[in-house]
Amino acid sequence: MKRMTFYLGMALAVLSLTSCRNGGKSIITPVSSGRPYEVMVVVDDKCWMSPDSALFHVLDTDVPGLPQAERSFRISRVRPDFFDRSVRLFRNIIIVDIQDIYTQPKFKYTRDAYSSPQMIMTIQAPNQKEFADYVSKNGQVIIDFFTRAEMNRQVKLLEKKHNETLSAKVQSMFDCDIWMPVEMESYKQGENFLWASSNLNDLNFVMYAYPFRDHDTFTKEYFIHKRDSVMKVNLPGAREGMYMETADSIFVETRNIAVKGDYAFEARGLWEMKNDAMGGPFVSHVRVDRDNARIIVVEGFVYNPGKLKRDQIRKLNAALYTLKLPSEKEVSEIPVDNAISEEQVKQEAEQNKQ
Repeated sequence: MKRMTFYLGMALAVLSLTSCRNGGKSIITPVSSGRPYEVMVVVDDKCWMSPDSALFHVLDTDVPGLPQAERSFRISRVRPDFFDRSVRLFRNIIIVDIQDIYTQPKFKYTRDAYSSPQMIMTIQAPNQKEFADYVSKNGQVIIDFFTRAEMNRQVKLLEKKHNETLSAKVQSMFDCDIWMPVEMESYKQGENFLWASSNLNDLNFVMYAYPFRDHDTFTKEYFIHKRDSVMKVNLPGAREGMYMETADSIFVETRNIAVKGDYAFEARGLWEMKNDAMGGPFVSHVRVDRDNARIIVVEGFVYNPGKLKRDQIRKLNAALYTLKLPSEKEVSEIPVDNAISEEQVKQEAEQNKQ
């Protein structure tokens, strides 16, 4: 009788594990495969090898604001017939679904359908021409979707393990919080200014504040002027006459973004050390602290001469999204574009397909 009770208990435990849901998935969902910023495309030869190759050209776009060309994603491709159990574990997947049953092109996505963490985007279209036009027109939506998926994974890691000393400094100086990588162990403070760097000086973070006056603050020209004046005072070089400044301001890219549902201003470009050979990429977020009528700027910049910098600048950009102003809560997730509808996974149906 005791043995029967034991086996019954084990069976119930297994049943509980396999039936438990967390966001529509089993808690024993396998770990996803693939490297960060690697995308698997499930598409037939006719579409993938078409003369326009619209989806390939979107995914192959260079990351803005880097000193050398680095494409947005590492691209893999598989035919639909070979989309089997092992391939389905990939962390980032695009499924191309072209059928005449559709009346218009559409994006949709699912989370953790076959593995975790996983994001699957499906692009539906009635024919090849409308598919190519839709993808070309909405290329940035696709890039942002998978970039944010990867940044959200980075945010989850930072939530578990981040530099608590730096968070304490940010709290005491600015009454804010931010989760930055643990390797940033060097610090420098100034008036309403904080700089932190890793021991190798490859990853860098700066934060500064100034009074909010008007909406002209959120222009490319004002941002560069303010950034250069702050960096000149606070980040001088090794010798007199050396200081950080924005390089080639004409190539600085700015755009309006949303952080925690509120307005923010993003800038990307290159920095250089005046009268020196140092330089690299930066990304900045300009936020409004309405409670204190001030502007808060957080920036990540990279110094890694002769090496690729895409993943480093994206790692820092993800950390910038964790900035918590005095009246805000911690970031939980960087939201995807609301033009893409989410479909909940029906776990039983998905498991039957495997």
